[in-house]
Amino acid sequence: MDNVEYHSYYLLPTSFRWYQSLPPISKGFGTLCVASTILYHLGLFNPLYAALWYRAVFYQFQVWRLITNFFFLGEFSVNFGIRLLMIARYGVQLEQGPFERRTADFLWMMIFGALSLLALAAIPILYTPFLGVSLVFMLLYVWSREYPNAQINIYGLVALKAFYLPWAMLVLDVIFGSPIIPDLLGIIAGHLYYFLTVLHPLASGREVLRTPRWMYPFILFLSITCYYYFSLLITSRNSKWHLLPK
Repeated sequence: MDNVEYHSYYLLPTSFRWYQSLPPISKGFGTLCVASTILYHLGLFNPLYAALWYRAVFYQFQVWRLITNFFFLGEFSVNFGIRLLMIARYGVQLEQGPFERRTADFLWMMIFGALSLLALAAIPILYTPFLGVSLVFMLLYVWSREYPNAQINIYGLVALKAFYLPWAMLVLDVIFGSPIIPDLLGIIAGHLYYFLTVLHPLASGREVLRTPRWMYPFILFLSITCYYYFSLLITSRNSKWHLLPK
């Protein structure tokens, strides 16, 4: 940032600065999930048009359903808040920890997870119309394998190692009556990714799953675009504040 942008940045509200400090992929995923729920409550978004229905995809060519179903976590509720916190904590910690300066690899992990979930959801017994919760659980599972010995306290009642957290969250969903298929799908996809990228290479010495080369220029393009629009935003806000009476 130049000097004007630097000073303008620190004139922004603290919450906005916190939001801007989040890593890009987790921030984008969480933002889209929040936006879809807000639009749903405003009556501007019908989840039925975003749900994963393979018949509509293949017979009516509604291919957007293969993507949009990942960005709806349900209406505002306790469960919605918990899923969002999981993105904000475990997704962000992954992106800022093991995937630091590896944004393309992190995005590829998300894409691979989404493709795996779409394949699993094609099995009738595992079908679920929205795979956003499953993608969140995949992030949670990968995080638990990257930080297996971290101590986690659940609701101030139970302390356990992070390795067991995905299973503990699944049990809680069973207790509170939430469907467990989305959780199980996320755990399966997360284990598949971790096996192909960590466990199998350690055992065989061969990498099976690599980030495609095209991901790197794609991430560079996104970064430049986001930086450009963010610079415009803070500059315009700063100019408006200077016009306010002192």
